[in-house]
Amino acid sequence: MELLTRTENWNITYRHALGETASWFYVQLREHGKLYGRRCPQSGRVLVPPRAFSDQTLEPTSEWVEVGPRGVIETFTIVYEAFNHLPDPPYAFGYVLLENADTAIGGYFKGVDLSDPQKAAARLAVGTPVITRFAQERKGDMADMWFEVDTDR
Repeated sequence: MELLTRTENWNITYRHALGETASWFYVQLREHGKLYGRRCPQSGRVLVPPRAFSDQTLEPTSEWVEVGPRGVIETFTIVYEAFNHLPDPPYAFGYVLLENADTAIGGYFKGVDLSDPQKAAARLAVGTPVITRFAQERKGDMADMWFEVDTDR
């Protein structure tokens, strides 16, 4: 069987309403440099990023819970190829389980030398403690925050 490849270019720009839950989350990030999740009243799980409804019980979430700033890496990748509208490579992106949260949030990792992939991967290993950092001037989007290896833990 012949396996084929196809080159396609996708350049999609879209604008969508965030709704009450995500809007409140991004306002808190922008105005206060803090991250929050929403608690499911049935399971007690704190969902980050916050959702209006629990992904497991489908119940409306009820309570805002501040999470982080510390957490642990759940997964990561190091990107060495350029993608439209993303940082110039190399960069590291992954998911972190923050304190007081039951689901992980995605973000970029900074402060790690990415020139040697094996050393970088060892530095960003699953379970590595990290701390969330925030830009001084925030716009209210995920680029306002990033993770750094927590050398105090």
